[in-house]
Amino acid sequence: MFDEFQGPGTLDWNGVLYRVLLSTADTGGAMSIVDSWCPAGEGPPRHVHDAEDEAFVVISGRMRFWLDGVLSEKGPGETVFIPRGHEHTFQVTEDGPSRHLVILTPGGFEGFFADMAAGRYQIPADMGPILESAARHNLRFTGPPIGA
Repeated sequence: MFDEFQGPGTLDWNGVLYRVLLSTADTGGAMSIVDSWCPAGEGPPRHVHDAEDEAFVVISGRMRFWLDGVLSEKGPGETVFIPRGHEHTFQVTEDGPSRHLVILTPGGFEGFFADMAAGRYQIPADMGPILESAARHNLRFTGPPIGA
């Protein structure tokens, strides 16, 4: 694991680590940047951000991205842009882990990660509170993760 993810400010949601580098408060709501570390095989269900554009910058490891039905794979130094309103998901490849930056414009979605880490919610067991937080953060789940 990376030293950067040790100590105060690190959020742990079921083994996926998040560290907010630039918060919504820091930017007057314009954007947020989250440093994320994910183990091999990790990835969320398909979903849509209705209010935010999202960009991933892969720092280490490899990730599969599914965007509007098109599958791609990215490695260190590569990026993916996901416009708001587009169905997408990702999965860290089997040879993971992966470290990547998640850049969201406007900011605010980092609050979803904080909610999930605080509640230690599990998908699918805790979908009630997960969906409640998702709605507050303009997120809709639309399908299964890659490979499910």
